[in-house]
Amino acid sequence: MKRQVEYQWHVRELMARTGMRNSRDLVGPLRDRGITLSESQIYRLAMQDPERIAFKVLVALADIFRVEVNELVTYTATSIRSARPKAVGSAAEVPLLEAYRPVRARVLRPDDE
Repeated sequence: MKRQVEYQWHVRELMARTGMRNSRDLVGPLRDRGITLSESQIYRLAMQDPERIAFKVLVALADIFRVEVNELVTYTATSIRSARPKAVGSAAEVPLLEAYRPVRARVLRPDDE
């Protein structure tokens, strides 16, 4: 059975709680922890849900906000049922096999008419 995983990235909420108004406020604290990212990378990290993240960056963010990692990101996983292909029509709509049997051919010569 397939599972669908969805996550929520809570960096914006944590920034608001600590009084950080924009992503530039993260540049200094990240550099203090040895993480050097460009301002555009930090903006995407703070304002968008990341597809991938380095573990060092994740731990540095948890240290900056003084929270556990599970407070930075929460997730939900749900099972997905795969739809089985359904038969089109019913058995009554299927034509009989005799309708598909070939008819014996008779070859006539022009003088046999």
